[in-house]
Amino acid sequence: MQGALLAAVGARLGAALRRRIALQGAHAVGGGCIHRAYRVSDGAHSWFVKLNDAASADLFAAEADGLDALARSPLRVPQAICHGKAEAQSFLVLEWLELAAGAPRDFARLGEELARMHALAGPQYGWHRDNYIGATPQFNPPGASWLHFFGEARLAPQLALARKQGRAALSDQGAALLQALPRLLGGHAPLPALLHGDLWGGNAAFLHGGTPVIFDPAAYYGDRETDLAMTELFGGFAPDFYAAYRAHAPLDSGYRVRKTLYQLYHVLNHANLFGGAYAAQAAGMIALLLAEI
Repeated sequence: MQGALLAAVGARLGAALRRRIALQGAHAVGGGCIHRAYRVSDGAHSWFVKLNDAASADLFAAEADGLDALARSPLRVPQAICHGKAEAQSFLVLEWLELAAGAPRDFARLGEELARMHALAGPQYGWHRDNYIGATPQFNPPGASWLHFFGEARLAPQLALARKQGRAALSDQGAALLQALPRLLGGHAPLPALLHGDLWGGNAAFLHGGTPVIFDPAAYYGDRETDLAMTELFGGFAPDFYAAYRAHAPLDSGYRVRKTLYQLYHVLNHANLFGGAYAAQAAGMIALLLAEI
């Protein structure tokens, strides 16, 4: 991080905290595959800073918005302190949390607190703003129908993007699924639960002592099962997580099929972002879902 940029971030951070901040240095740390990430310090305190080009300013604003919303829940999230633009870069400054690489990891507490977060209901499905799933725009029009919301605001945009990228066969197969969606979701009217929106293993961690932390949200109000389905997509969480969640918020038998449907959204997004085998995986999932009808 260049000196002028470091000074500009420090000035914005100081304004947010209402005290003078003189950042002394920045050290690169792991921060995912989209942004550059740094630990910055004034000698007494540290903060986590994400950087990207100026075009990512809205992405950072959306992330800060999601973190602010999740902070209402029992789950620990890093505080979003400030965000903005400087030196042709956009940035987001978060509270620095010391994450523990090993045990103890209280997965049961994570499951219980996620269930309690899902009990925080919104007035309808969607969100007060659009945001992002990874680097892909995620549309959140408020509405009263979960069937319509999931079809039109989740699957349809991903299928349109797949067609734009030259995956016409996958898009056509998905169109058949959209036509059949009332038979998969018809009559399913879940509580509009507060969701993380992108809850895989890379977006959850633990503090020293085992306290769970979640971050990098794509928040909205929707079916709580979508968060559970995402946790099972890339390796899954520990069994204690699922046992504790179900003890506080049982799932009905229809989750078996809906899980595949909800995971499809994320696999389509990965196909659109990264290509590779994800398109074939999505096609296989659509075939399984059509076979359920």
